[in-house]
Amino acid sequence: MEFPTSHPQQPLPYDPSYEVREEDEAATIAGIEESMRDIAATVDKDTGHAHRGVHAKSHGLLRGQLRVLPGLPPEYAQGLFAAAGEYPVIMRLSTTPGDLLDDKVSTPRGMAIKVIGVPGERLPDGAGDVTQDFVMVNGPAFLAPSAKQFLGSLKLLAATTDKAPGLKKALSAALRGTEKALEAVGVESARLKSMGGQAETHPLGETYFTQTPLLYGPYMAKLSLAPVSPELAALKDEKVELEHKPNGLRGAVVEFMARRAAEWELRVQLCTDLAAMPVEDSTVEWKAPWVAVARITAPPQEAWTHGWSVQIDDGMQFNPWHCLAAHRPLGSINRVRRAVYAASARFRAERNGAPLAEPRAQLSTG
Repeated sequence: MEFPTSHPQQPLPYDPSYEVREEDEAATIAGIEESMRDIAATVDKDTGHAHRGVHAKSHGLLRGQLRVLPGLPPEYAQGLFAAAGEYPVIMRLSTTPGDLLDDKVSTPRGMAIKVIGVPGERLPDGAGDVTQDFVMVNGPAFLAPSAKQFLGSLKLLAATTDKAPGLKKALSAALRGTEKALEAVGVESARLKSMGGQAETHPLGETYFTQTPLLYGPYMAKLSLAPVSPELAALKDEKVELEHKPNGLRGAVVEFMARRAAEWELRVQLCTDLAAMPVEDSTVEWKAPWVAVARITAPPQEAWTHGWSVQIDDGMQFNPWHCLAAHRPLGSINRVRRAVYAASARFRAERNGAPLAEPRAQLSTG
């Protein structure tokens, strides 16, 4: 297959032929659903409460405002970002495991964003809703090139859920050392980080990425969220002391947000060359300019309370398929997410006896 390339720096229009289903993709989706259900069921049995199959533990639950920047170039003025405007947002900081581990088991940080009050044509998954979700992790590339290979990693996680927490902490320490040595010579390993090799860094100092592509109007894009306010940016690579602090990451987020405001820049990277920026292999880091399209601000606030957790952790889901048609997720990893996220949400709602709902306005009480 010859991959199309647009004129330099010009975005490549999307074509359905760019998405190619994997062999036995339906069976892969069923396998991932089963593994996620096994993880969630194990945690539910241990704790008496159903959590997400991944990103179960939240470290911060923030309320803020997204402001679409005025005067964007036409190719960037698409979908949610087609016109200047402001929208309330909810932001959920997390780490990747499906079990509620001590923070010394250090794994990649997640940032899920729910934009509220968004008008426009929607996918059937969110018919009648007014939300746009972006699901991000603090690394530019996904850990597996295909859904089938991701299933292999997930089966291992399912088999080790609720097993040997002390050993996991020791393994995490060893993996952090290995990852640090690799980074010293200019190499990073998404797999090592996913297994516990993530540096013990402050979640608010990280830059987050969608990792997988999505439609951007007629084009294809990845998004990132980068800290820009000085005090937030100063947290980059800052180590959080986690010894004997199983919820130390949450404590660090709560402490910062109690006294300071935070501001991030939401940036877009448009696909200009399908060979260099593939849709179906999300392990490939795209090399294209990042262009700011919006700012997100969050005032000083209580960044995590039991009340917020009931409303957000239990009462909501963050799903990239809850979106405008103009931002439909692309590629095999996202096709898997469509079924798996919906199944995970149903499991939580049924086990907890608490139906999930999409907000229509910003939350006002904790």
